[in-house]
Amino acid sequence: TEEALMRFITTSKKMIVVVLDEMDQLGSRGQEVLYSLFEWPALPHSRLLLVGIANALDLTDRLLPRLQSHVSCRPHLLHFPPYSREQIATILTERLGSEVIGSTSVVDPMAVQFCARKVASVHGDLRKALDICRRAIELVETQERCERLRLDCDATPTPAKPIRVTLRDVAAVVAEVYGPTLAPSTQHTLPLHHKLVVCTLLLLGRQGGEREVSLERLQSAYVRVCRHRQLRWESEGEFVGVCKMLETTGIVTLRRARETRLTKVSLKLQDSEVEHALQDKVLLSAILQHGIPPE
Repeated sequence: TEEALMRFITTSKKMIVVVLDEMDQLGSRGQEVLYSLFEWPALPHSRLLLVGIANALDLTDRLLPRLQSHVSCRPHLLHFPPYSREQIATILTERLGSEVIGSTSVVDPMAVQFCARKVASVHGDLRKALDICRRAIELVETQERCERLRLDCDATPTPAKPIRVTLRDVAAVVAEVYGPTLAPSTQHTLPLHHKLVVCTLLLLGRQGGEREVSLERLQSAYVRVCRHRQLRWESEGEFVGVCKMLETTGIVTLRRARETRLTKVSLKLQDSEVEHALQDKVLLSAILQHGIPPE
């Protein structure tokens, strides 16, 4: 029972270390499970040390707001940034180093760089980058096997050819995994005000050097851009809806706060990719060139 467990935690002669990976998966109605886990280390004479690992940076703020009112239960947060493009490319190159044909790598170095850039622009998850390369190799192997079977049926058996994974092969897998993000073919399908919000967010980052801004600040700058261009701007509720849709498409990240206006917004894609896609429109290109009007 919970009572027996608490008695064990407070009477143990040795320290107890509990490491919970994917902690956000323990969310429940009322969050009683998570609250109990965070309260146990704060019990008098507790011998428990809790280490929780989660993908969401705002897990405790969003799901466990009561912790903030109890200093003894307030967790110490340690943020591990995602892998950068350079780090992903280096690790992929080392992992694929054994996959060589003579002195040539099975996966084209340009394909490795492309994979690293795409993964880093979305979330920096190294596991996803490794999975993309694995699937690309399997794809090429399957194609080569099918081609060899076809030739064997038509003529004499042919020896297997060394496979070579190209940029096109990796790009096909990336498109299957992520779908299009803000590529030129997709950005035309976004409504105008969604593009204006992305454009404004890009400019705020460029002018202030900040990767993350509050929803309130972003809306204020967005309204000034619309007013300067004599465009109707979305209401506060509609604006929040626009940001949520941009989040679902993988273009921005929302780090929610207790008050909606304090929610942090950041671009998921690299600035150069966003700017390249937005410049296809005359209006957006002009906004990028002239910047955000002063208040």
